[in-house]
Amino acid sequence: MLPEVFKTAIMSESDIWRNDVTFERNHTYLIEAESGKGKSTFCSYIMGYRNDYEGELLFDDVNIRCYRKKDWVMFRTRAISHLFQELRLFPELTAFENVEIKNKLTKHKTKEEILTWFEELGIPDKVNTRISRMSFGQQQRVAMMRALAQPFQFLLVDEPISHLDDDNSRVMGSLMQREVQKQGAGLIVTSIGKHFDLEYDNILKL
Repeated sequence: MLPEVFKTAIMSESDIWRNDVTFERNHTYLIEAESGKGKSTFCSYIMGYRNDYEGELLFDDVNIRCYRKKDWVMFRTRAISHLFQELRLFPELTAFENVEIKNKLTKHKTKEEILTWFEELGIPDKVNTRISRMSFGQQQRVAMMRALAQPFQFLLVDEPISHLDDDNSRVMGSLMQREVQKQGAGLIVTSIGKHFDLEYDNILKL
């Protein structure tokens, strides 16, 4: 696979562009990238938000270019969960309401389980606080909970911890890995520097 914008670029050091790469469930991957090398573009391809690339992207041996609208709905609801770099939370909603959005579709987690996450992540007092009144670091934790509040076969985490201190990074990483293991899922983390301190099965350069 290769973004069309990189057609004429020399990508000799990339482990992904112009290479065949397989991501497997029950494995943890770190994709390291310099700024401008296509990290967020890579995530957009996996999620089907963009298709301006050469090559094929297969999920369970099916080319995702063949997906219809209903296939994408199922894919994004039950196959892959994405923690966006820019978070994409709804500022007018409370922290709990943001977490609950996808969970309402799947009933994957109970209210009690979600409230336990708030406790674990150190923001139990923010449950009913609007996102617009929370710090970016607090919003990152809410976005993480939202990503975990649905069934998935892969969790895709795009540059997740730029505004977190080491303690919060450790707690978030532990929660994320625990939920991934519960579902027997794969974990793909992208980073341009600081990243979760996890045991990665494979580290790839973009």
